Amino acid sequence: MCGIAGIAYWRPESGLPQRLLRMTDLLTHRGPDDQGHWVDAEAGIGLGHRRLAIMDLSPQGHQPMASNSGRYVLVFNGEIYNFAGLRDELESEQQSVTWRGHSDTEILLACVEAWGFQPTLQKLVGMFAIALWDRQTASLSLARDRMGEKPLYYGVIGNRFIFASELKALREISDGQLAVDREALADFLRFGYIPAPQSIYSGISKLSPGHMLTLHSPSSAEVSRPYWVIGDASQSQLREQLTACGDDELVDRVHNQLQEAVRLQMVSDVPLGAFLSGGVDSSAIVALMQSQSSQQIRTYTIGFEESSFDEAPYAKAVAQHLGTEHTEMIVSARSAAEIIPELPLIYDEPFADSSQIPTTLVSRLTRQHVTVSLSGDGGDELFAGYPRYQITAALWRRVSQQPMALRRPVSTMLRSLSPDTWDSMLRVLPNAQRQRINGRRIHRLSHLMLSGSLGEMYVRLMSQWQPEDGLVLGCKERSFLSVPWRQDVDPIEAMRRWDVSQYLPDDLLVKVDRASMSASLESRAPLLDHRVVELAFALPQRMLVRDGVGKWVLRRVLDRYVPRRLIDRPKAGFSVPLADWLRGPLRAWAESLLNPLTILNQGYLDAHKVSEMWRQHIEGSHDRSLYLWNVLMFQAWLSAQKH
Repeated sequence: MCGIAGIAYWRPESGLPQRLLRMTDLLTHRGPDDQGHWVDAEAGIGLGHRRLAIMDLSPQGHQPMASNSGRYVLVFNGEIYNFAGLRDELESEQQSVTWRGHSDTEILLACVEAWGFQPTLQKLVGMFAIALWDRQTASLSLARDRMGEKPLYYGVIGNRFIFASELKALREISDGQLAVDREALADFLRFGYIPAPQSIYSGISKLSPGHMLTLHSPSSAEVSRPYWVIGDASQSQLREQLTACGDDELVDRVHNQLQEAVRLQMVSDVPLGAFLSGGVDSSAIVALMQSQSSQQIRTYTIGFEESSFDEAPYAKAVAQHLGTEHTEMIVSARSAAEIIPELPLIYDEPFADSSQIPTTLVSRLTRQHVTVSLSGDGGDELFAGYPRYQITAALWRRVSQQPMALRRPVSTMLRSLSPDTWDSMLRVLPNAQRQRINGRRIHRLSHLMLSGSLGEMYVRLMSQWQPEDGLVLGCKERSFLSVPWRQDVDPIEAMRRWDVSQYLPDDLLVKVDRASMSASLESRAPLLDHRVVELAFALPQRMLVRDGVGKWVLRRVLDRYVPRRLIDRPKAGFSVPLADWLRGPLRAWAESLLNPLTILNQGYLDAHKVSEMWRQHIEGSHDRSLYLWNVLMFQAWLSAQKH
């Protein structure tokens, strides 16, 4: 696990080493154990690396690393879990292979030399962001892992192509040329994250998951192309094979594939542990870890003083049953408030999933004892764990059966009264009901009724600020679908595919990567082994949702290790009591960032709309915390750029 950076001019450049050093210095948290730089001044190429030593702690794992022939030079962030199998495959093909050490980096380079870059990518099992310089063709290739666990930003500034693991390294050498992309800002305020391939800056992109890119000059960048997609021909064949299998056989298949993924991801030359929330996903991973370990697995969890948000007792019960060495931390509003000023620096571009707070705290707790931690990320998206899948599918069935000629006047009628007017009329309802039914939600329902497709409806439901809100000044309304929507599959599968393509890599995995790496902790997600992903999307629907409950097959795997009474409870998620915090201990911080005059002078957001949302929240009649948190995280990020 590391941080990578690079600059390419494709012509002689004397100032390259100094710029490269400035970039990697800002990535020290991603790699505190070592740093390295490789520069070819004549070719105008420089590669930089910060190392968090996990495998082969010796100097033989140092990067940038050159291939045995000297043709290729590589920097690499991540882990190749099947490196031992690849080494065996190489040795079976070649009579003699000389190894300098046992790092996955060296094996990765040998694979590229033997098979080429794209064929190698298709053989890898792991998480990675890779930059490869080919000295023979003077070309630079970038690649990102299939699920998007590891980040990679890139762009052209002036006469140079630059890339890095984090945006701050690109900003450092941008000479003040970066400008906020208002369309990306609108997407951020809508989703709480910025979908790939956009970044917050115009001209800077994220490489999309499962994609690669090759350049021969700063201006020659081809459009990135996928080397892996969910649902290709081979995966369709797998689906056909599984159709004839019974439930028990399919549970065994999932169990065995997960065992293999966990086994590979437990390989480490440094201490290893796991995040444990007590839910299905993390409990399954910890159970599989403990079943394959002769020692107690170390597990870590965060709880809250507010009992309605506290899952720590559930995690403790699972840990006691499995016999892990368990550590927990209880978080107060005060401790959460103390970390908030750091969030813009940790997340580097606006990011507003409020569970970033406990994720950062649990990463710091875990790093006190281990260097690698496994998690249960991906279970809901792969195995249909979110209740919203079933709710949205049912809503779409009802709405789509009504002709648009009927839906349109009903929608117009609902919007004929302003949200405030609806709120005034609804004041006769008990407060608990007014939290669920309010003017803004009635207006959202009115727009949902006009959805022309399930995709449009789902993306609206996944959004906070809507395009028609017009919150970002000088920004055109954007398409509802940032990534393609599959209309030829079951509705629940279509929603899962969209989540795996956008929500998972751009929200959940960003959250975990930045939080863990800010503490110099490597986080691994066995459920995101691409073979597990392919199997999950090939399973018959009955293995996912049964009797209205998702993750049926994963629950059956967990039944083999943990009693259901320790797991069966309403889904809570890794959430925080944000609404109360904004009205209480975070109020002064929020009000300083939401100052109407400041927002007006910045010229990005409609100050009146922000102030109105804040007023409604502070009065206590409505929970506007998610809308406000998106705005607050942008304002905090914007403020941090001035310092």
